Amino acid sequence: MDRPVVDWYFDVISPFAYLAAERLGEVERVAQVRCVPVLFAALLERWGTKGPAEVEPKRRFTYRYACWAADRRGIAFKAPPAHPFNPIRLLRLAVAADAGIETVQQLFRFVWRDGSSSDDSGAWHDLVTRLGITDADAVIASPDVKTKLRANGEQATARGVFGVPTFVTPDGELFWGEDATDMLLDYLSQAPVFDSDEMRRAEHMPMAAQRIPLAR
Repeated sequence: MDRPVVDWYFDVISPFAYLAAERLGEVERVAQVRCVPVLFAALLERWGTKGPAEVEPKRRFTYRYACWAADRRGIAFKAPPAHPFNPIRLLRLAVAADAGIETVQQLFRFVWRDGSSSDDSGAWHDLVTRLGITDADAVIASPDVKTKLRANGEQATARGVFGVPTFVTPDGELFWGEDATDMLLDYLSQAPVFDSDEMRRAEHMPMAAQRIPLAR
């Protein structure tokens, strides 16, 4: 029986996506994973939301949680010099390298395991050398690479992707966040909960109230 193909939308700026990237091998046992680099900032703009680093108390919690979660799971963790940072060069590199799982994991480990930055010329040179890219500057400046990354983002928002990391199954179900990997695995194994009355009710929960913008 052929394994289904699931798309995994990611941005290396996300520590949660790093944690999820370390589990892609588990998903690969039951599905083919197609890694799709997207610009997280563009998703936030599309849906009118803020990233974790843009809310000060959430910013602190995010970094502490990522450090704790990595330690709990035995995953090496070292934050980059500053965050948020501009991930464009790394995302374009992912596009140019066809974003296979091993390549994507190398990019995440560059940022979140080694604590490196693409602004560090020495670290950057070592990374592109490991990836076998001889002229990285030309590659990431390529109009085709830029167009592909932009198209990835448009595809993501068209499918309802609102954050990273997000898995999307062939039937269009979204599994957002590093803690949704187990949910995805259960879904792919056809766990009964997904066909339960309560799950169907949850999918169509009505809104009883809406937040009213505060007067300025």
